[in-house]
Amino acid sequence: MTRVSADWLTRPEAQAVFNALDKYQVFAVGGCVRNTLLGVPVADVDLSTSARPDQVTAAAELVGLKAIPTGIDHGTITVVSGGIPHEVTTFRRDVATDGRRAVVAFADTIKEDALRRDFTMNALYAQPDGTVEDPLGGLPDLQARRVRFIEDAAQRIREDYLRILRFFRFHAWYGDQSAGLDVDGLAACAANSDGLETLSKERVGTEMLKLLAAPDPAPAVAAMAQAGNLTRILPGADTSALAPLVHLEDRFAPDPIRRLAAIGGQAVPENLRLSKADARKLAQLREAATNTDPPAILGYRLGAEAATDAILVRHALLSEPLPNNLTDQIKRGAQAVFPIKAADLHEEGPALGAKLRALEASWIASDFTQSKAELLGESKD
Repeated sequence: MTRVSADWLTRPEAQAVFNALDKYQVFAVGGCVRNTLLGVPVADVDLSTSARPDQVTAAAELVGLKAIPTGIDHGTITVVSGGIPHEVTTFRRDVATDGRRAVVAFADTIKEDALRRDFTMNALYAQPDGTVEDPLGGLPDLQARRVRFIEDAAQRIREDYLRILRFFRFHAWYGDQSAGLDVDGLAACAANSDGLETLSKERVGTEMLKLLAAPDPAPAVAAMAQAGNLTRILPGADTSALAPLVHLEDRFAPDPIRRLAAIGGQAVPENLRLSKADARKLAQLREAATNTDPPAILGYRLGAEAATDAILVRHALLSEPLPNNLTDQIKRGAQAVFPIKAADLHEEGPALGAKLRALEASWIASDFTQSKAELLGESKD
């Protein structure tokens, strides 16, 4: 018998929700169970129950818990216990799907509920005491770190084409990188690639950034490209620099925009509906990574963090090791302060701007060594 034991399950706040619904079947489900079994952090606690939404609300309020109808159309009530939100969703089954959304009906068993989920590792349930219920045989897949669609992979994908991207994301985060991706799942993703074009760009962008935030997304992204899925969402993307970038990032935290800069593609901000801030960062990284400015100058122009990102992308694109003393070079530039102010010069209007730019260029060319006196002496010549 497999059991989970974790603070999110045993704390009084969670047990209060379970106790409120003790007249019904109620289980923790999905990511909280999966991640606990894998020994990775849990972000959210989702519960699944035979109780209908009105019954969940009544049971919660009876014991003084707050019930919020956050997803009432799909049977979800957020029950707040001790300030902690717990999403409680009634067992469901799909009645109709169109590749983007589903019409659901309430169900009575966890097996019915499990059959509408995407991957076997996500169809694991835990009783209030931590006993794991595995209605579809997902535990062996989880233990092998094998991301496998429930029953027919193509059918699961046609229910929601976003599951193609989730397949690669889940492999990057939870899969056995040495074993490769599930063959049937990969084939189904390739065969249903057209469906990605029906998805909103916001949903696609969110999934891609989650995928690229994985510790090492390179194998999954390469498989996505080989299956013909990547070009559907990022025409012109090239994955060849991603693996070198991940290797170069050994001393640095993963960053999905940095990794996106290494992949490139056409109209990336539009195709992924990036935020304005992320779009600016991406454009800056692509430009800086493909110019020839040395690390110190990038540090001066962009700041230490952005300059480091640009150098990482640049050397990944070139398949070259990082330069020696990279951090020191960038820091030196980032801390350099141009010693001339507009008030130091006699020019006005456009001539003033031109003179400042010329003096700054001279100062940068001197490796930030020219003094104010030297620069002003130069300006008098």
